[in-house]
Amino acid sequence: MSDKKVCGCCGKTTSRSDEERKRLIHRLNRIEGQIRGIRGMVEKDAYCADILIQSAAVNAAVNAFNKELLASHIRGCVAGDIRDGKDEVIDELVATLQKLMK
Repeated sequence: MSDKKVCGCCGKTTSRSDEERKRLIHRLNRIEGQIRGIRGMVEKDAYCADILIQSAAVNAAVNAFNKELLASHIRGCVAGDIRDGKDEVIDELVATLQKLMK
C-alpha cells in the first residue's frame, strides 16, 4: 500500500489496497471518458435525446462508484471505528447517507 495522505478538510484518511485503488480509479477513468464523449456530442450538435441517454449512463456509473465506495467505507472505516468505541462515526455515516440521497 502507498503512504496515507491526510485530507485537508477533515484530517482523516483511508488506507486502500492497491487492488481497491485500481478498481476505483478504473471506474473514474471510464466515467471521465463518458463525460468527454458527451462533451463531444454537444460540440457536434448531437440530438438531445441521444445526449440525455449518455448522461443517464454517466449517472448510473457514478451511482455504481458511490455504492462500491460506500460499501468499502462501511466495512472498513465505520466498522473499525465502532470496534474502537468511536460511535460518533454513526452520525457521520448518517449525514453522508443523507447527502447521497438528495
